[in-house]
Amino acid sequence: MSVVDNAGLRERVAASRLIAIIRGTDVDATVATALTLIDAGILTLEIALTLDDAEAAIAQVVQDAPVEALIGAGTVLDEADVDRAVSAGAQFMVTPTLTASVEYAVGQGIGVLPGVYTPTEIQRGMDLGAAAVKLFPASALGPGFIRAVRDPFPEARIIPVGGVTVDTISGYLAAGAFALGVGGPLVGDAATPGGDLSALAMRARAFVQAVQAS
Repeated sequence: MSVVDNAGLRERVAASRLIAIIRGTDVDATVATALTLIDAGILTLEIALTLDDAEAAIAQVVQDAPVEALIGAGTVLDEADVDRAVSAGAQFMVTPTLTASVEYAVGQGIGVLPGVYTPTEIQRGMDLGAAAVKLFPASALGPGFIRAVRDPFPEARIIPVGGVTVDTISGYLAAGAFALGVGGPLVGDAATPGGDLSALAMRARAFVQAVQAS
């Protein structure tokens, strides 16, 4: 697998409309979580760099995942994070804010989803050429914010993240969300030692079905 640029990332995310966010505490559990999600039909994953030795987890998932999977690095804070994530095999970047890593990734031809919260930040992310922007924490704003902000920015590609559940999927997509990013409500305890992978697989299938039905 190799990095995807912003045009490629935009196309892949538009097709899947669902990004699983794995913020694990253990490398082996994170890898098992990622592969379980892929088996359940969620092919676009973000592995947070907050995990100790996150590079090892990314490298293992990239090695074991099918070619149709898309594996990214999350919580990418600076240029050095971009470089180490790419070296591990990450194909795209996700940032918590409009950090310097966003412009750096774009300049390197690497797809990026920067974190935003305000209309000004949404505009800035678009101007930088990002594939889409990650609205976080979306639960504090809700689908109505997306609907309202897309009036002046009809081309904005907004991915709500933070508190997205199976029950709120249809509302966000109906409001014009480009895709959805889901962490805790999907992953649960799976990315920790002893986590329940069977329950994870059931939740993953429920999320996939909810997106397909919306």
